[in-house]
Amino acid sequence: MGDDGNKRSNLYPRIYELVNEIPPGSVATYGQIARIVGCTPRVVGFAMAAVPNGDVVPWQRVVNSAGKISVRREGGGEAQQRRLLQAEGIKFDRRGRLDLELYRWVGPGWDWLETHGYDPGA
Repeated sequence: MGDDGNKRSNLYPRIYELVNEIPPGSVATYGQIARIVGCTPRVVGFAMAAVPNGDVVPWQRVVNSAGKISVRREGGGEAQQRRLLQAEGIKFDRRGRLDLELYRWVGPGWDWLETHGYDPGA
């Protein structure tokens, strides 16, 4: 696990810190989070799946680029994610999509990025 474990121990907290900034009633995509943190959307997905039970990271606010809830490899969780998002006022169409134009978070401000060690100009 060596190098992969080190990457995870460094990336996951940064991903969680960023996801904690997404306000209720808004979503971000896996790719959006990945671009800011500097990883792949798949790593963001793994991080969301690894959020410990009872943790306050709002994992439900991260969706795929089609505005849909991604099916989890181990199954389950999709209905819970949908319920949590609906409780925040997010509506889904008949195909299970939410309107990213309406609900997508614009991302953190430049001050937040600088304070947390990101290069806002990158």
